[in-house]
Amino acid sequence: MKVCIVGAGAIGGFIGTRLARAGEAQVSALARGATLQALRTQGWRLRQGGELLQAPATASDDPAALGVQELVVVALKGQALPELAPRLAPLIGRDTLVLPAMNGVPWWFGRGVAALGDAPLQSVDPGGVVGRAIPFESVLGCVVHASTATSEPGLVEHRMGQGLIVGEASGGLSERVQRVVALLQNAGFDATASANIRQDIWYKLWGNLTVNPVTAITGATTDRVLDDPLVRAFCTAAMREAAAIGERLGCAIAQSPDDRHAITRKLGAFRSSMLQDVQAGRAIELDAIVGVVHEIATRLGVASPNIDALLGLTRLFGRVHGLYPDSPAAPATA
Repeated sequence: MKVCIVGAGAIGGFIGTRLARAGEAQVSALARGATLQALRTQGWRLRQGGELLQAPATASDDPAALGVQELVVVALKGQALPELAPRLAPLIGRDTLVLPAMNGVPWWFGRGVAALGDAPLQSVDPGGVVGRAIPFESVLGCVVHASTATSEPGLVEHRMGQGLIVGEASGGLSERVQRVVALLQNAGFDATASANIRQDIWYKLWGNLTVNPVTAITGATTDRVLDDPLVRAFCTAAMREAAAIGERLGCAIAQSPDDRHAITRKLGAFRSSMLQDVQAGRAIELDAIVGVVHEIATRLGVASPNIDALLGLTRLFGRVHGLYPDSPAAPATA
């Protein structure tokens, strides 16, 4: 299978290195800057369990140079996709599958959900630019359950987890999902097929919705967040709102917030992805994790005062520290 990784950062580099080493796919990368240079000179690199895994890499900053792919894995930060999506056309043919391995709610999530209407979710797809560039019929949903980081351009550090859940964006099981799952399993991932990938996406979001931004604005690791009774209560209240929103979308959550807190607390002094971005001076991935939930709640007419407060506080923090645009392309409605 011909596979292109779009965005060879922490998750893209993790997936790309594993696939390249497994040898069942011809793997390339669409990258830029220092990451592109590192891939060209040093290849794919992944450090896990004290071992450095490497494989030769084909990389370019020009999609036309890589050509039409069978599978395009999009592993970008959500805020980067609207600008890049129109440039991906040379990679996407009639039979190409697009697998967004991204945090939060993806651009296609509202497609076919009557309660949300026909308009694109502006928080993650301003003006519908992503939806126009990437055919919905090509999309396979994906949820990543893994923690990775980049210690330098092109070098991925694996910390924990190797789970990937894959499913049709429109729901149900299919041969093409099974084919991608088998490819990922052969590369060493705990890959599974899902008949309801929207449910899986919402469940992960429900767990990340609060700890990601709260750790970002406080600088605290997740154990300290959950050990503070007042902050934990705030997170619980926001999670209850998100569960009510999910139920309206057909994505009911069976767990209680306390059940989820117990799972997260076992991770110890864990640094969320948003906290890592703040500490590295990178833009925070706020719209795909919190802004879009606020937008969905507004469309559904569901009250979400705690989520609203969390969005406002984190957005202000990001703007003050230059980690979130002062004039976002698609501001969440107030």
